[in-house]
Amino acid sequence: MWYKVNDRSMRILRAEHMGMCFGVRDAIALARQQATQEPTTILGELVHNEHVLEELRRQGVRMEKEARAVLTRTAIVTAHGASEKAKQKALGLGLNLLEATCPLVQLVHRSATRLANEGWHPVIVGQRNHAEVRGITEDLAEYDVVLSAEDVLALSPRSKFGIVAQTTQPIDKVKTLVDLIGKRFPQAEVRFIDTVCQPTKQRQSAAIEVSQQADAMVVVGGTKSNNTRELAATCARYCPCVIQIQSAAELRPEWFEGVQTVGLTAGTSTPDAVIAEVEARLERIALEKSVALPVMA
Repeated sequence: MWYKVNDRSMRILRAEHMGMCFGVRDAIALARQQATQEPTTILGELVHNEHVLEELRRQGVRMEKEARAVLTRTAIVTAHGASEKAKQKALGLGLNLLEATCPLVQLVHRSATRLANEGWHPVIVGQRNHAEVRGITEDLAEYDVVLSAEDVLALSPRSKFGIVAQTTQPIDKVKTLVDLIGKRFPQAEVRFIDTVCQPTKQRQSAAIEVSQQADAMVVVGGTKSNNTRELAATCARYCPCVIQIQSAAELRPEWFEGVQTVGLTAGTSTPDAVIAEVEARLERIALEKSVALPVMA
């Protein structure tokens, strides 16, 4: 949409693939439904978005980091998944355990386990302390986690490297690290299973397209959300000004002085309503910068 008035006009470009991914939607739906039936606890943070978590708290859903702290009969595994060891521990405490794990995260678990069972040394491209990565590695006897060239340099020689990726890592970064492992160990066999989820790939690609046209890029998502942080980092490669926020209330008109084109994207766990509020706020800022009614381009 254009707000057309001489050199003070501001265009808002909305990236495609901004809504919640299906894994997040399904996890939230399960928690909401279960909360209407009985007291329920989530083992960790269901998704890394404070708006979603606060809404679930208002509905009576509890959240605990440790299974031994759960006081309800039923507990839910987060969308990020958990190790079989952690799940068996929860079951051993007598909990009724429900799975909200994203199916694409489950694929990473199966792929890493299969590689290990076939004699490959597992390498996970991802954030070592992220819930998804912890859930994968806790079931492996041996493994390495890499996220940088320095991490690759720290790897010990192996005859066979089997590589998977955290679902929300940018595929370009993952492929670069896979290539580095191959170059560092030219005598080793390297097998890569691409486990970066399609919603992440689509969102990254759409964000790049918009960032290349924008003077400023607004990225909406939780501060703990890895895919939101990675989205902001990707945008920063193409746009000189990247603003990461959690809500419309954080936006300031002065941030857009001299900005003619602002792009908008959001992480996979950002509610549609929050995105709509941010877009509406940007439109009000655009109107304030102009002196005429909006016209369609």
